[in-house]
Amino acid sequence: MILTSLIILLISIVAGVFGSLLGLGGGIIVIPMLTLLLGVNIKYAIGASIVSVIATSSGAAVTYVRDKITNLRIGMFLEIATTTGALTGAFIAGLISSKYLYIIFGLLLLYSAFTMLKKRNEELPEGVVSQPIAKKLKLEGSYYDKVLKKEIKYNVTGVNKGFGMMYIAGVISGLLGIGSGIFKVMAMDLFMRLPMKVSTATSNFMIGVTAAASAGVYLVRGNIDPKIAGPVALGVLIGATLGTKIMTNMKSTTIRKIFIPVLAYVSIEMLLKGLGV
Repeated sequence: MILTSLIILLISIVAGVFGSLLGLGGGIIVIPMLTLLLGVNIKYAIGASIVSVIATSSGAAVTYVRDKITNLRIGMFLEIATTTGALTGAFIAGLISSKYLYIIFGLLLLYSAFTMLKKRNEELPEGVVSQPIAKKLKLEGSYYDKVLKKEIKYNVTGVNKGFGMMYIAGVISGLLGIGSGIFKVMAMDLFMRLPMKVSTATSNFMIGVTAAASAGVYLVRGNIDPKIAGPVALGVLIGATLGTKIMTNMKSTTIRKIFIPVLAYVSIEMLLKGLGV
């Protein structure tokens, strides 16, 4: 039992590092490792994944919010769309075959991976003009980049597209029971043209809010096993703290180059699920 807990802890540290670095919840690593490597029941693995999302967000939030990399205004504004989408997804779950949804969203992610690949060497968005709605809601921001050694001021565009994509991300989360962090980062990077660091940091903040709202449901259902969730939470918290230190000292292009293969992997996994392979 001690050895198992130690393995879970080590896996969770890795998940925390990647989660905080890329704006994902860590479930992309935690769930496959727990189920395939340790034979944990999928429902307890998903429960542990929810805990890992909260731990990733908590571990990363302190640094990202302090350094003003997280855009709280954008996060809370987009959370409206995500929450509404999640409620919609939960409501229509069972009415639509998940097989087709996996294929549709798998193709969407694959297309996004190719789009990101084209701009893999773009350190900061160029020629971005803020939309009137972005100015009205004061969504623009700035942060100090330790790598570039200067203050980065950024504008925000594609607010409508970003809001729409966040709604879709919420629907996916509610329908398929998967984390939508990868869609959040993609929407902010591709549609709203935010710097990659702002996209991942703001996604980290948002997934924590969403997961905290759903954690109670999993707890009541008995899907959170303390023997599994405990080491996961501790490991992810350690990993997320390490991940924030790594991220603030990395170039945006490097983060994007790590993110693209993860995006491609998730899209292929979704397509295979949809095709029943």
